[in-house]
Amino acid sequence: MIETERLQIIGLKPAELEYYLRGNGQFEKLFNLRDTGRKVSGDVRERVERIILPKLRKMKGQDYLYSTFWVVVEKTSSTIVAELGFKGMPDKNGIIEIGYGTMPSQRGRGIMTEAVGGMIQWAKTNSGIHFIYGETNLNNLASIRVLEKNGFEAFDLKQNMKWWRIRISEL
Repeated sequence: MIETERLQIIGLKPAELEYYLRGNGQFEKLFNLRDTGRKVSGDVRERVERIILPKLRKMKGQDYLYSTFWVVVEKTSSTIVAELGFKGMPDKNGIIEIGYGTMPSQRGRGIMTEAVGGMIQWAKTNSGIHFIYGETNLNNLASIRVLEKNGFEAFDLKQNMKWWRIRISEL
């Protein structure tokens, strides 16, 4: 678990991710969180159950943390406010990619900026990670600001997507 000033960020084990996908309050009960009626779209649930969970179940040790959902919980309200995670193990160059999303009712509060900062700090404690990459749509100004505020620099543009990176350790 990662802790920041306002947040707890929990990397879900495969069984916990299964509970999370149900979106029926069972996960919140398991972690003693406030049930907000959170729902998981059928498309997301199907993709995670078909592709991600089988991979997670085969991983050794803590490797699952590079491919699972990390749930962002606001400490004061015990409420899930966002999700984020990495998109797989570091490649041969020590690159991992981050993805994230804030619950609609929680946007504009700096939650994702703080959560991404926590993930950067976590990555710095794991050898083999040298860069974190992120991808944003050119029109997604909020997502762009999250990366900018955390020190990411734009380095590539592919169609309407801008690529960002931050160096967290030397090669």
